[in-house]
Amino acid sequence: MSEDPQAFPPASRAHPIRLPDGSAHSGVVFLSAVIDHPRIEVGDYSYASAHIPPANWAAHLAPYLYDFSPERLIIGKFCQIADGVQIITASANHRFDGISSFPFAVFGGGAREGRPSLPPPGRDTRIGNDVWIGQSAQILPGTQIGDGVIVGAGAVVGGQVPAYSLVAGNPARVVRARFSASDRETLARVAWWDWPIKTILQYEALICGGDVEALAAVDI
Repeated sequence: MSEDPQAFPPASRAHPIRLPDGSAHSGVVFLSAVIDHPRIEVGDYSYASAHIPPANWAAHLAPYLYDFSPERLIIGKFCQIADGVQIITASANHRFDGISSFPFAVFGGGAREGRPSLPPPGRDTRIGNDVWIGQSAQILPGTQIGDGVIVGAGAVVGGQVPAYSLVAGNPARVVRARFSASDRETLARVAWWDWPIKTILQYEALICGGDVEALAAVDI
């Protein structure tokens, strides 16, 4: 039986978009289907795009996150990551609290453990649910991005980013809040990304619209 071209693809599909000729669009992937990395967690339906698809999506997005890194990268559900985005995790850090930032221990001269030229382990980098990260943005080590955030193209993002805010620039600053404080609380409670995919598609118009009260009134 041939596949329904209009059916919503499962989160386990590596290449969820089909081209007009029926072939898979190799430049768009559901990340949970293509990343098998012990320090990366990705929620269902979060996707990334690349004009030149990489052989290794984990290394493409987070090149400094190694199998032995102490920190983690956690990405929520339904995130949208544009071409050129780079997530710089804590293993890329150097010490900058002393005279020199040179990582002598990386190159030898003894065991790495406890060497004074290396910084202590950094915190995890977390990206919430339904986050859109624009082209060529950079996410700095330990950044905490809330749900529903939009990151402008080329932004350099660090620190704590409030949920449902729009950030842009270098260093990135909050341009505006996308919803009022009460609406943000409501959206956090609704957490539509945890609904079954059939329910999400049923209420697509509300999820993509601006009526928070109507979305909150959905009885699932």
